[in-house]
Amino acid sequence: MDRFDAMQAFARVVEARSFTKAAETLHMSKTSVTQLVQQLEARLRVKLLNRTTRKVNVTADGAAYYERVVRLLADMDDAETSLSSASALPRGRLRVDVPSPLARMILVPALPAFHAHYPDIQLHMGVSDRMVDLIGENVDCVVRGGELTDQSLMARRVGDLQLGVYASPSYLEHAGAPSHPWELEDTHHRIVGFLGSSTGKIFPYVMQRDGERIEGQGRYAFAVDDGNAYLAAGLAGLGILWLPDYMAKPHLACGELVPLFEGWHLDPMPLYVAFPPNRHVSTKLRVFIDWVAELMARHAPVSAGRDS
Repeated sequence: MDRFDAMQAFARVVEARSFTKAAETLHMSKTSVTQLVQQLEARLRVKLLNRTTRKVNVTADGAAYYERVVRLLADMDDAETSLSSASALPRGRLRVDVPSPLARMILVPALPAFHAHYPDIQLHMGVSDRMVDLIGENVDCVVRGGELTDQSLMARRVGDLQLGVYASPSYLEHAGAPSHPWELEDTHHRIVGFLGSSTGKIFPYVMQRDGERIEGQGRYAFAVDDGNAYLAAGLAGLGILWLPDYMAKPHLACGELVPLFEGWHLDPMPLYVAFPPNRHVSTKLRVFIDWVAELMARHAPVSAGRDS
């Protein structure tokens, strides 16, 4: 039995709560993972996991052992990156998930500079606006806009997205320009709905001006759960949009979008990098988080007085 492989297999089963999912993320067969965990239990003479046909639960001894295993695996990972000056740069595979517009417009265009600094990091980037199971899918971190609903995650605030309301010239030619946010509740106007991945519901809007606060839902004929498709729908004239400045800016410059409701303000949308609390912040993860923070400091800095 390779003790390192056995400990790694055990840790992944605990995190995924499944031998099948652990095997998939380790690129091993389920039989191999099962045998490694069984051999580890035999060596330790301790039951680490309770198995049923439906789920896997860690025992009290297993939970205590898991905490030590995670630290040991992390220390081994760090040791490998500091053996010599030639290997001092962070290396290895890093799995992240980011919103599609942020990937397309900010992160991916900046990746050549990232890889120039960290050529040994193999970045696997999931691009989506869905809720990601970081543990079950073995994802190192996610970048997400909005307040985090999962309070169990560790997170760093890396930006504040300033928001505005926009429509395409074709929409305004057909429906006219609304002068007050309440008009979005009328049958005459339409928004493009953005679906929350966890709730399946349309995000409401909240706008303020001179002490007046408006919160509404808006009427829509089309709703979508992807940021790029959301923007495309607005450009096509399907409705009014709420967009971060970085998404709206290029389309304002060429006249494809028109700003609405001058004098009204929306609260900034916080942007976080989140990662599991029991996942060691490796060197490669730390430099990725720092890189995202540096990028967002140029595009959407954290508002004054906010924690970063």
